[in-house]
This record gives sequence, structure tokens and C-alpha cells, in this order.
Amino acid sequence: MNRQLAKKLIVALLFGLAVVIGYVKFGNVLSLDYLATREEALRDYQQQYPQLTYLLAFLAYVTVTGLSIPGATVLTLLYAWFFGLLHGVILVSFASATGATVAFLLSRYLFRTAIQNKFGQQLQQFNNALEKEGPFYLFTLRLIPAIPFFVINVVMGLTPLKTFTYWWVSQLGMLPATIIYVYAGASVPALADLAERGTGGILSLRVVAALVLLGLFPLIARSVLAKLAPKTSKA
Repeated sequence: MNRQLAKKLIVALLFGLAVVIGYVKFGNVLSLDYLATREEALRDYQQQYPQLTYLLAFLAYVTVTGLSIPGATVLTLLYAWFFGLLHGVILVSFASATGATVAFLLSRYLFRTAIQNKFGQQLQQFNNALEKEGPFYLFTLRLIPAIPFFVINVVMGLTPLKTFTYWWVSQLGMLPATIIYVYAGASVPALADLAERGTGGILSLRVVAALVLLGLFPLIARSVLAKLAPKTSKA
């Protein structure tokens, strides 16, 4: 037991060290203001190394979401501008689901005790809801951003939910919002505009309205299913 605990502490320290080094070394380089000054160089690099560009972008997004580092929304808009609507949706969709699953697994196998102490009440609520609704509860959480995604990732890691189920439900549940955000980012003509206007300036009233309607969808679906259930049982 002591050896297992020591292994977990070593892995946790390595992750923490990697995050600190990455932030100190590349924090300023990855800022929107700096990237805006390198827009032409970024495009040239993409044309010369298209596959490598996708791979690096994917790994960066997985790292941010997997380690629960703030900035996923900014990355989504940045990738949308850089890769376009279709490629941006594919990249962000798979990277966000993969990163969420990484956070899920880290919570389950590495930080269980710490997360259970901090989110014990939410864990009980999640377990009760999963017992009643199953994976549909996770799907609802992904569509309705009432709870921060990083909380969903780490708390769900302590539930009995299977890893593959968590991945595909997250992939499906986050896809509509991903499409909306990528659409907003892809409409930006230049990276300088994104850096100047910021996230709030990019999300127009139409985009916000689409996100609100998206959040209402599972509530409406649940209400319809509840009304149909008695009719089905009578038949």
C-alpha cells in the first residue's frame, strides 16, 4: 500500500512539474497577442507540415483539458480560425473528449482521495443521478453548462461509470456546443481580431442564443419522455 501511494505521489509530482515548466517556458509564446504577430509564420508552418501541425494542436488541447488548465474556450476559437469549420470541429471534438477522459482517469487512479474529500457532496449527487438515469445524466451535463466541465471530469472519475461509456457520451454530448464555438471562431477574419476582441467579443448574440437553446434540449427531451412513459406502460 505504501509503495502504491509512493508511485501515485511520484506521478503527481511529475505531472505538476510538467505543467509548471510548460507554463513558464511556453506561457507567453502561446498567448493570443504573441500569436497574432506570428500569423503569417503559423500559416507557412501549417502548409509545410500539415500533419505535424494537427498532431501538436491535438496534444496541446488534450493537455489543457486533461490537466484542467483554463483556456479550452480560447483554444477552441483559435483552432477554429486556424483550421476552419470542418477540420476545427473534428480536431476540437476528439481532443476535448480525449482530454476529458484523461482527467477522468487521473481522478480515478491518481487523485481519488483528494477529489473525494473536496467534492464529496457532488459525488453523492452524481452517483444518485447515474443510478436513476444512467449515461443520459452525463449527456445532460455536457449539454447544460451548469457545472464546470473540469468538475464533471474529476467527479465522474470516482463513479462506477465505465471509461468507454464516459468517452463516447462526452464525445456526443459536447459535439453540438463544439460546432457552435468553432463556427464562431471560424468567422474571425484574422487572428489579430481574435486577440483584440477576446472571447466575449467573438460570441455574438446568435451564438449565445444557440447555446441557450442547446441547454434547453435535454430538459425538453426529458419532459417529453416522462409524458410518454405512462402511455407506454399502459400499452
